[in-house]
Amino acid sequence: MPDPVGKLPSELDQLPDRDAEETAEWAASLDAVTENAGPHRAAYLMRRTLQHAGSAGVPVPALLETDYVNTIPTAAEPAFDGDEAMESRITAWNRWNAAAMVTRGARYGVGGHIATFASAAWLYETGFNHFFRGKEGDGSGDQLYIQGHASPGIYARAFLDGRLTETDLDHFRQEAGGKGLPSYPHPRRLPWLWEFPTVSMGLGPLSAIYQARFNRYLTNRGIKDTSASHVWAFLGDGEMDEPESTAALALASRERLDNLTFVINCNLQRLDGPVRANFKIVQELEAQFRGAGWNVIKSLWGSAWDELFALDTTGALVRRLRQVPDAQFQTYATRDVAYIREHFFGAEPALAELAKLLTDAKIAECFFTSRGGHEARKVYAAYRAALAHEGAPTVILAQTVKGYTLGSGFESRNANHQMKKLSGEQFRTMRDLLGLPIPDAKLDDSLVPYGHPGADSPEVRYLQERRAELGGPAPARRVHAVALPDPSEKPFQAVYKGSGKQSVATTMAFVRLMKDLMRDKETGRRWVPIVPDEARTFGMEALFPSAGIYSPLGQTYDPVDRDQIMYYKEAKDGQILNEGITEAGSMADFIAAATSYATHGETMIPFYIFYSMFGWQRTGDQMWQLADQLGKGFIVGATAGRTTLTGEGLQHADGHSHLIASTNPASLNYDPAFAYEIAVIVKDGLRRMYGPDAEDVFYYLTVYNEPMPQPAMPEGVEEGILKGLYRFKEGTPAAADAPRAQLLASGTAIHWALEAQELLAADWGVTADVWSATSWGELRRDALAADEALLRGEERVPYVTRALSGAPGPVLAVSDWMRQVPDQISQWVEQDYSSLGTDGFGLSDTREAARRHFGVDARSIVVAALAQLARRGEVKPERIVEARERYGL
Repeated sequence: MPDPVGKLPSELDQLPDRDAEETAEWAASLDAVTENAGPHRAAYLMRRTLQHAGSAGVPVPALLETDYVNTIPTAAEPAFDGDEAMESRITAWNRWNAAAMVTRGARYGVGGHIATFASAAWLYETGFNHFFRGKEGDGSGDQLYIQGHASPGIYARAFLDGRLTETDLDHFRQEAGGKGLPSYPHPRRLPWLWEFPTVSMGLGPLSAIYQARFNRYLTNRGIKDTSASHVWAFLGDGEMDEPESTAALALASRERLDNLTFVINCNLQRLDGPVRANFKIVQELEAQFRGAGWNVIKSLWGSAWDELFALDTTGALVRRLRQVPDAQFQTYATRDVAYIREHFFGAEPALAELAKLLTDAKIAECFFTSRGGHEARKVYAAYRAALAHEGAPTVILAQTVKGYTLGSGFESRNANHQMKKLSGEQFRTMRDLLGLPIPDAKLDDSLVPYGHPGADSPEVRYLQERRAELGGPAPARRVHAVALPDPSEKPFQAVYKGSGKQSVATTMAFVRLMKDLMRDKETGRRWVPIVPDEARTFGMEALFPSAGIYSPLGQTYDPVDRDQIMYYKEAKDGQILNEGITEAGSMADFIAAATSYATHGETMIPFYIFYSMFGWQRTGDQMWQLADQLGKGFIVGATAGRTTLTGEGLQHADGHSHLIASTNPASLNYDPAFAYEIAVIVKDGLRRMYGPDAEDVFYYLTVYNEPMPQPAMPEGVEEGILKGLYRFKEGTPAAADAPRAQLLASGTAIHWALEAQELLAADWGVTADVWSATSWGELRRDALAADEALLRGEERVPYVTRALSGAPGPVLAVSDWMRQVPDQISQWVEQDYSSLGTDGFGLSDTREAARRHFGVDARSIVVAALAQLARRGEVKPERIVEARERYGL
């Protein structure tokens, strides 16, 4: 039958109805309930029916939202495994010291955040007392992604258990001199405590997902059993606005990462105001996570609300809680009881009647303080349920009050993110609320004291006993990994020989070297190839059948190319992480693998290869996260340069990644021209990152998709390759008094310089030496170090100055990058210096046309060199005009 007018079509209309009469009876029953008991009763029955169907195994879609109540009723909460009163005293000391530390720091104007930890204290303390496993027990412990603004509370706890002193706390955000505490979780600044940098919002949740996945990767590949490790990510509800926060939710559920829990502190506030002023962030997040396949636990209301829910026989209270937007809940926490009676309970008669049964004290307790995130039993129940859930990750949506226990001047105020100190009166109010034994005499408006019950107090003994039972202190970063043995020389020697007459792109040369290194008996299994769905572009398909593509499910289908040698092989123990179209996800993979030496005591060697345009430009924030987390490995920008992939056009033409990379102090950046240079750099990188004296650095290499014959390695060039510059081909003087020039080139530009060398000699009688500049950045870094040494009274000559010392004629630098890249070294070059580069936007055309467009081809180099010589009076100016005309410039 046709649909009634106004009825939208449904997928059910495509399914046969085997008993239309029965269907009509069900519909009639629902209509009758709606008419006689109201739509709310009808909705309740429908949801109960769906719930029953789900528990009975009937395959019906789940609802994306539930009521605005706790997922776990009070009656279903497990017994609390601890001393609640003792834990309350411990938490009170930590609240106090966190606020005192930031307030004392305000004397120096260093700032800090008080309100975040105040709202989230029980979310952390319950975990530390009962759940978070340390690294001194079996396995790797748990991985904790601490919300950045909550760091004062973590420092306060470390002070209580003796890991920090008052002096340490008094150097919060005062790191110059080497004894301070960083503002946020920064492993590079405090490497014995912090594991994961999280304050660049959005990167914490993304990294947590890929960390949980990498834990499974290590287990499935037989590297280490991480099944006992759990990843906890603590996030703010405002942070969930960041696209990275939710970018990988489907991956986590698809791969059934039940070793992962998100704890989202829903205090309903962003940094400047309400999170969802006119809407409800908790309901929005619940729908988003449920839709992505996560297990969702809501812990919204404290036990004081139990009485209210018991009195709600009509469902009016639950309906009202769903209606009230976030901004109004924030207002309730700051207004008096009369306001709440009028604006909340006055919304409908049934609520007004319910309110008559409640005292003002009860309403105040419920609306001002009683939140699920502020009660240890509620948090404990949520955490227990999260760990017990199998087959999917869990998100806990815990409601709190931002600035809780800090007094009316802080709690739920829009400005509390910017409020950096408490007055003496505010500390007195806080002291009384927390019940701490701190005398009034110490609470004037001068220097508020830290509080400590004593190293042998019951509180400290309890704290330390709980941590010992859970495997030691947390958070904590430990490095247990030993140096890796040197790989076989054979893969490197094969590259040193060159390719003869065969044309090989440096991208392919790098991949071949990696393939051979992955076969090494000692270290081969520790390589982690990472690629964002471009493996075939980079010639990596040969790795598919031999190394396998990681999938926790293995291969559940017959691949379409199964009859080919290089077929698409997925395996549970696969080595390659082929991530699909996600550079952010691939970088998160890289970070997890690059820091496994500390997280798990298992050294891995990741190499991440990508379209160079979409590395530093798209995921530069994660490159800093990698540096902060002391990660190691090889990042490879393939199809590099602005003129080597010109058919792809502007968006794919990278002429600036080396400039961005040069800003990162931990990144060693190389632009090798030849395959043997790649081999030398990789070999030294393995030594520097994984040898006995391992450094906390990573490598960025750019490689090109332009096939060229690869020469054999000349003798004695290794130092120059690693330092960043060596003379590759000396020019043959056409005459004793021939003008001389020095051509410095990196990457694929060396081939233009070599051609220009020949043209200069044949057409203009100019002798030019060609230098391979493997790293403009390393040359600059060395020169800066020399300048710094000079300030200390040490005489050091920069390598670039020494290398070019005595080289006759001007220096002309050329690359497939912006001129700013080679210009990094200009001030340390004693000769006249100029550069050519690919400034501006890329374009689609042939390589030859693009290089002529940017003025970096061989003939443009010739004209630029002649112009330099003309300025020095070594060639006649008219030769420049003649050269332009001859070459069509």
